[in-house]
Amino acid sequence: MKNSFLLLILLACSFGYKAQTAEEIINQFQQAIGGEKWNNVNGLRMNANVEQGGMKIPVEVVMLKDGRMYTEITLMGNTMIMQAYDGTTVWTTNFMSMEPEKAPSDESENAKRAAKEFPNALVNYKALGYTPTLLGSETIDGTACHKIKLDKKTIMAEGKEVPNIEYYYIDKENNVPILTETEIQTGEMKGKISQTKYSDYQEVDGVIIAFSNTSGIKDGMSQTIQYDKVEVNPKVEETKFSFPKK
Repeated sequence: MKNSFLLLILLACSFGYKAQTAEEIINQFQQAIGGEKWNNVNGLRMNANVEQGGMKIPVEVVMLKDGRMYTEITLMGNTMIMQAYDGTTVWTTNFMSMEPEKAPSDESENAKRAAKEFPNALVNYKALGYTPTLLGSETIDGTACHKIKLDKKTIMAEGKEVPNIEYYYIDKENNVPILTETEIQTGEMKGKISQTKYSDYQEVDGVIIAFSNTSGIKDGMSQTIQYDKVEVNPKVEETKFSFPKK
């Protein structure tokens, strides 16, 4: 009798319980980082000092809502664009010749497809036509998380269209991502899992931004960037995005 009574209570509770959907979890995340206030954010400038080989390397990252971006570093007194996307072309600086070089066409095409993922793909996934799926729960570094699979637009890899899937691990308590993962599709690391961990979330002009991220290969090497300053809607030099004309 006791067991039957307990079973009835559990069944009654289960009927009253409604499991969260991927859409509801993403909505909680969107609200947690500022909600509609992101509509007024057209760009971000993030500054850090990265320690490498006993040196502190100043790094500036600028991302605009239209997809343009650049990463600028100062190394041994020389300031250079490490990587940039001007809306059409991804380009880099060759550290040996110190000359600008255009990236392979696949990289530029993929940057174009991801251009509206600002500040990340979850913020406006519906407008982008991406499909989220809740895969359940996982514990990451002691934190209980929702695991969401996000099917995005295909990307180009070695001249072919390939699936583009990103996994988000969202902290159940704070409703923010603490880890993203995706499979590398090209190069020597093809088939391995790329990871980025996020922490030190802070408020800047009404929106919440991760001031620390650690990027690398799952179970492999990684690099942490701790931003000292993040600026919303910065004034930027337009020429820094563009491939230099000789």
